[in-house]
Amino acid sequence: MSHDNSTKAIAYAFAANFGIAISKSAAAVWTGSGSLLAEAIHSFADCGNQVLLFVGMKRASRQATAKHPMGFGRESYIWSMMVAITLFSIGGLFSIYEGWLRFGEHHVVENTGIALLVLLVAVVLEALSLKGAMGAVQKEMAGRSLWQWFTETHSSELMVVVGEDLAALLGLVIAFVMLGLTMLTGNAVYDAIGSILIGILLVVVALLVGREVHSLLLGEADFTIRDAVTDYLVTQPSVVNVLNVWAVNHGDQVMLVIKAELRPDLKVSDAVIAINSMEVQIKKMHGRVKWVFFEIDNSD
Repeated sequence: MSHDNSTKAIAYAFAANFGIAISKSAAAVWTGSGSLLAEAIHSFADCGNQVLLFVGMKRASRQATAKHPMGFGRESYIWSMMVAITLFSIGGLFSIYEGWLRFGEHHVVENTGIALLVLLVAVVLEALSLKGAMGAVQKEMAGRSLWQWFTETHSSELMVVVGEDLAALLGLVIAFVMLGLTMLTGNAVYDAIGSILIGILLVVVALLVGREVHSLLLGEADFTIRDAVTDYLVTQPSVVNVLNVWAVNHGDQVMLVIKAELRPDLKVSDAVIAINSMEVQIKKMHGRVKWVFFEIDNSD
């Protein structure tokens, strides 16, 4: 389900960003606006990012091999990290650089009315893209706030799309305000400031996304599944004590490691039957659990 949600969100985002990028580019050339140019670069970077996310999802779905027995699920995290780097460099740093250059040179922003109209259209398209992404997010939030979901989700592609869409909407607001000030005052410095602010915004979003994807790459725990499995195990008659439970995200799947103390009077054959039964039930309860490694131990 998560894979389908991410695919739809990426498709919405790509379609919206491509149309926005073309309109912003034309308006930037026509008006000479640095803020619009920064926004156009941002939109083209987003289009490239969505292609990277699609590639990552395709490669992550490959079947396991002898060399990679757990499959390639985490590869989606690698491509999401590439997106964060692209957003930071091409989107953020270039926009800051472009705005800084415009401080040192005299430039005129023309046809600001047309530029503002383009930005309003872009806001509508970007809002539609964000609506599509948030529809997918709602299915995963499970009562959590958007920030909690962002820091806990295993869906790196969906996290990136939501981050990009939010940054794009805020960037459009900044560009609209700064172009409006430029039109009212005739001072193009506001336009340069707009480009820098958009760049800073993109850098911040890229750092936040990069931090979360980095955590997933290292092997982030799924506390919801861990706690639910622990609660299930303590109710089982064959389990004396639950010593440890790890639930580690591996792309769209989870690797579960259990260390528990079983009743000492159980025969080996009975212990095997009990463990197999618990593993089957756990996988029924949690569809994302792909692997269960159960180790018998004692608390001594």
